[in-house]
Amino acid sequence: MKGEDERMASPAEHISLLDGKVSGLIMRLAIPSIIGLSINALHQLVNAIFVGTLGAQAIAAVSITLPIVVLLTAVGQGIGIGTASFVSRNLGAGNSLEASRGASLALALAAPIGVVLTVALLFNLRDVLALLGASPTIMPVAFHYAWTLLFGYTLMLLNMVNGFIVRAEGNTRFSMWTMIASFALNALLDPILIFSLDLGVRGAALATLLSQIAATSFYVLYFVRQRGVVRVRPSYINLTRDRVKQIAAIGAPATITGILSALAFMLLNRAAAPFGDNYIAAVGIAARLLTIGTLPIMGLCIGSQAVLGFSWGAQDFARVQKAAKFMLSIAVGFSASFSAVVVVFARPIVRLLSDSEEVTEIAVSTCIMFHLFFGLFGVQYVVVTMLQSFGRARLSAVVSFARQGYLFVPAILLLPVIWGFNGLLISQAAAELLAGLLAVFVILRQFGDLKGMLLCRRANDEGLDRR
Repeated sequence: MKGEDERMASPAEHISLLDGKVSGLIMRLAIPSIIGLSINALHQLVNAIFVGTLGAQAIAAVSITLPIVVLLTAVGQGIGIGTASFVSRNLGAGNSLEASRGASLALALAAPIGVVLTVALLFNLRDVLALLGASPTIMPVAFHYAWTLLFGYTLMLLNMVNGFIVRAEGNTRFSMWTMIASFALNALLDPILIFSLDLGVRGAALATLLSQIAATSFYVLYFVRQRGVVRVRPSYINLTRDRVKQIAAIGAPATITGILSALAFMLLNRAAAPFGDNYIAAVGIAARLLTIGTLPIMGLCIGSQAVLGFSWGAQDFARVQKAAKFMLSIAVGFSASFSAVVVVFARPIVRLLSDSEEVTEIAVSTCIMFHLFFGLFGVQYVVVTMLQSFGRARLSAVVSFARQGYLFVPAILLLPVIWGFNGLLISQAAAELLAGLLAVFVILRQFGDLKGMLLCRRANDEGLDRR
């Protein structure tokens, strides 16, 4: 066993994330991740289109359960992001064995966490849905949808962590094809289960569950056949305080950000509830579109994180700077374009997701206001990814918590009371704008720090050459 561990630690077996031009390397790593998460976005859109044909109450019911989905996803993202940062930094420092131990530990923690959360929610589901704003007319549909969806949560959690591990070692293509296969299965099963078997929204949840089972099978085969540098083995599971602390320090802000997102969606639903089911449905459509827009940017940043973390671990600050600037240009370009498309074509987009004229009229203005300043989201996510890759957990938390935390919560609690539904719309737009401006300030400071470290490194190198 010792010989095998020594063989794993050999730098010769690393995936070289320092080869080639930075922009080309990032695109090779990020494009599969972008495609994979864009497929996830397309999956959400297809689900929304199918559910939209079932009427306003069905849309509202699925919208009510969105905070639960976001909350549970946040746990997976937190563990996954913390693990990805740990893995990529250790690979960059030349320690693949430690990277494998961190990955094995993360998966060992994810499974029981998933089971505990699933059981806790299942036994309190009606109370949770009532807290989220489900009206008596929405409750039965929302309950059946959430109940079925929760049974696949542990698998979803494991799939998310597996995906982060695979991408962190540079194998984004496998993650992409796994997501594509999962989406294809889900898209195939949706009409069969929803319409042919007449299961309604429960059929949509069941289709998602079956697609998660398929994705889990792919990842199990990946690690069993040892397709990458990182090895996942029971013998590597060691609950050391330092390892858990490193993963948690980076992952916790991401999880808290997700919790804040769930809280934000809950507050949006509760603020919309007094105006009726049509308003809940409209807010749900706008929030789902907003989520869809974030996923390709997340794909870019997740795929690029391996380059950032690896280069930071290798103290190649010039490469870190080039990678961050390239990521920023792509992310801002996409978020600004997505914002413009939704604002300009809000009505035809909403008509794809709802057959109800009443819901459509409300959703159009909601979508426009929710996406008015979405162009700044690209800056927000790039700076958060940079800080996570650098191991700067506290500053990452400050930026992460702004958009749907300390800027949004006071606004959504106060403004709807003053200005009604318009106050709800202003709350989201104002939080997006202010969080974006904060991110711009922080990223300018980060680039300044990188420039200083780069100059210092060059000065030290020149001093050594003179000696």
